[in-house]
Amino acid sequence: MAEIKVPFHKAAITSEEENAVLDVLRSGWLTTGKYALEFERLFSQAVGSTENSPVYSLAVNSNTSGMILAMEACGVKEGKAVITTPYTFVSTATCARHLNADVYFADIEKDSYSIDPDKIEEILKKDAENGHKVQAIVPVHIAGNLCNMERILELAKKYSSPDHKIYVIEDAAHAFPSPTKLGYAGTIGDVGVFSFYVTKTITTAEGGMVCTRSPELARRMTTMRMHGMDRTTWDRYTSPRASWEYDIIAPGYKFNLPDMLAALGCCQVKRAELFYQQRKKIVEKYNQAFSKLDFIQLPPDGEGNAWHLYLMRIIPEKLKISREEFAKKMQEAGLGISVHFIPIFHFTYWKELYPDFTAEKYPNAERQYSRTISIPLYPDMSQEAADYVIKTVTEIGKANII
Repeated sequence: MAEIKVPFHKAAITSEEENAVLDVLRSGWLTTGKYALEFERLFSQAVGSTENSPVYSLAVNSNTSGMILAMEACGVKEGKAVITTPYTFVSTATCARHLNADVYFADIEKDSYSIDPDKIEEILKKDAENGHKVQAIVPVHIAGNLCNMERILELAKKYSSPDHKIYVIEDAAHAFPSPTKLGYAGTIGDVGVFSFYVTKTITTAEGGMVCTRSPELARRMTTMRMHGMDRTTWDRYTSPRASWEYDIIAPGYKFNLPDMLAALGCCQVKRAELFYQQRKKIVEKYNQAFSKLDFIQLPPDGEGNAWHLYLMRIIPEKLKISREEFAKKMQEAGLGISVHFIPIFHFTYWKELYPDFTAEKYPNAERQYSRTISIPLYPDMSQEAADYVIKTVTEIGKANII
């Protein structure tokens, strides 16, 4: 295997994060406590919480856990269904399956990676005729570029009724910070779920955050986050009331974020805007270089784009090699790369669950997948590293152009 000259990602960790973790270790309190509470407060502030319109933030141990909490609170269960995109990491859909719900898939737009609102409406029309099984629409902000939330919210409202609300749950794993005229991504719908996995725009190594403006949804998710208990662990051990006095009011989960990881988040969220500006400089450098190459299509861009990933799209019709061959040559040159994402219809479980779930039914998702390569992009990336990525892509393409 070739030596990695430019990694796909490198987390921006400083002595501030190191000292914060040491503070937790020395405090004697390692699980969910004051650091998690502070991280929630800081994150709410960062996504536009105000006194008149508060955002309730709940720190969790992963985006996946947060999606399960959000779906459960919104009534996703057996006999219900969610609508999402096949162009996402598989957990977006499997969370619904953990709740015994069905998943309806809508193809992405032709020229972007975002779920197509017209395809959503086709499903909603059919669902209305068959008894309103859809409980939630789950748009995914791929690479930090936002879906058409205005239209999606309109559709949810249009097909809801007094006795059947259709919720909008944003998979905002890639979308922080993402300010728009409608608000920050993750606070536009009924619930938004973020990821702080090691490669994300900020990291807690593993972890996530669930955000909502609904106090009712926040209460339900708070309860379900910790075993269905009516008291948090921090409250049990810091209030005058006996720690063993609690009630279980629902069959909950174990999805809390421990303080050691939350301490990282407290540091990272304060530098989120700096990280964004650093990524944006690399993006601008890539765009300037790749716009001159007729075998590369630039990534889609729009309001609030967090630029979590740079999805470089080759144009196979102009090349003698496929995306797979292009990617292999990049790896041989020492570049850390990835592909976001393998559409869900390629996976055995989903093909067996829904036999008619095939690539032919989702041509836009399949087309984007066949030509996309995620290239290195991270805050501390040097200009020299970016130059090497550009040089490598240019040389591979020019050597294989038709």
